[in-house]
Amino acid sequence: MGLFDKLKRAFGGGQAEAKPESEEKVATENPAPQAEVESTPAAVEPAPEEKTKADQAEVNQESVETESKPEVEVAAPTPAESAEAEVEEKVAQKPAQEVAANEETKRYERGLAKSRKGFGAKINALLANFRSVDEDFFEELEETLIEADVGFETAMKISDQLRDEVKFQNAKKKADVSDVIVEKLVDLYEAEGENEDNQLHFATQGPTVFLFVGVNGVGKTTTIGKLAHRYQAAGKKVLMAAADTFRAGAIEQLVEWGKRVDVEVVRKPEKSDPAAVVFEAVKKAKEEDYDLLLVDTAGRLQNKVNLMNELEKIQRVITRELPDAPHEVLLALDATTGQNALTQAKQFGEVTKVSGIVLTKLDGTARGGIVLAIRNELHLPVKLVGLGEQMDDLRDFNPEEFVYGLFKDLIAQR
Repeated sequence: MGLFDKLKRAFGGGQAEAKPESEEKVATENPAPQAEVESTPAAVEPAPEEKTKADQAEVNQESVETESKPEVEVAAPTPAESAEAEVEEKVAQKPAQEVAANEETKRYERGLAKSRKGFGAKINALLANFRSVDEDFFEELEETLIEADVGFETAMKISDQLRDEVKFQNAKKKADVSDVIVEKLVDLYEAEGENEDNQLHFATQGPTVFLFVGVNGVGKTTTIGKLAHRYQAAGKKVLMAAADTFRAGAIEQLVEWGKRVDVEVVRKPEKSDPAAVVFEAVKKAKEEDYDLLLVDTAGRLQNKVNLMNELEKIQRVITRELPDAPHEVLLALDATTGQNALTQAKQFGEVTKVSGIVLTKLDGTARGGIVLAIRNELHLPVKLVGLGEQMDDLRDFNPEEFVYGLFKDLIAQR
């Protein structure tokens, strides 16, 4: 089943709500234990005379036990009790898993609320003037998609595919045309990401190094701080390096994050050689058995040549000390900048080998369509997204949750 079919089934199928998977499985798993519990014979009440003798014997036994104080032996549970406990444990586990999955879905729904509303408003405005599927309609559609920040190339591809698809599906109603538009967007998004690797990669031995790049003000340092908190809370030993020595403010900001999340920061004075900071940080990470090193860097695109030389030197220092590092080169982009983020990604792609995107401030923009453009035009995987201001609102990117969060209202409106 394709991603669009899942989306339509979840939000636009108009079907009765399906029974949760956990309920279905609990109803069918381990039927025998339940039957065994029910078939266990009830205890037989003794006759009054026998009960009196039994009570006296029990009192005598208690007196003996009080004097001798032997170790108490707990009777082993019966097979029926064991089976019942196993069922209860499975029932308890599945709702917990479902709660976690539902919470992640809700995060994406909340984080993409502005984008969903903005995207839906643009499509609905287009369809409000819908009369027939002609060339004027397709021209307006292209403009609408570009304004929704899905990218120029994506808008052209969708328009071209729709010309044949709308006719093939004989779409005449507004809801049908809307479905076809979303279907093509989702299908293209899914096809472009078929072999995409959204996972963060870690060292198999020794410290892992994540190198962060991006222009100033995109939320790069905040991302590093939140990621440090995440992995430290998971029991990892984390170190940060303030390699943006071009600005004193950048150093101080990372130091403040270090205090906030209780993670040490390797730093040198302003105007120091960034590669020297990184060398010291890598050396410390190796000698003191750190699990993860997060490196902040400068983002002066106006001095592209200097920035390129600086980043190349930093990467050489890291690789010399740790041949497999850096394990990730993550480009931080501000989702609120829309197409400017796309331009930045292209420019940084010329400066360094980016392995993934961190899309910040996604909750504060109506330009969530930029994720489609990043995948379809840059072919770079989005690995992390900022869905809020709280410490745990930096999330691993989930392509399906993103699609649900962005398009669900358009599918549901029938």
